[in-house]
Amino acid sequence: MANRTLVIVSGRIYVRAGSRDDFLRRSAEAIVKARNTTGCRDFVVAADPLEPDRVNVYEEWESQEALVDFRGDGPGEDLSASIVRASVSEHVVPFRDPR
Repeated sequence: MANRTLVIVSGRIYVRAGSRDDFLRRSAEAIVKARNTTGCRDFVVAADPLEPDRVNVYEEWESQEALVDFRGDGPGEDLSASIVRASVSEHVVPFRDPR
C-alpha cells in the first residue's frame, strides 16, 4: 500500500445578493474541466442549503502540482466580480492508498 498526501481545498464563498444561481451556472464549466484534469479526485461548487448567498467548495487533488497547474491565476473576472468575501483553505493530508 502506497502512502502519499492529498491536497484538499474547502471553504465558503459569499456572493452578491441574488447572484448565487448565476455564479453556480458559470462555475459548471470549471467543475467539468477540473474533473477531467489529471490529478483531480473531486471538485464541487454547491449552493449552501441554509444561507442564500453562500456557495460551498470542495476539491481533492493528488498533488500540489496538479492543483497549481489547474488553478493558474484563479477564477476569471466574471466569477470574481460576484464574490463579496470568501474563506477557503488548503489542507495537505496523509492518504493511504489501499491498492
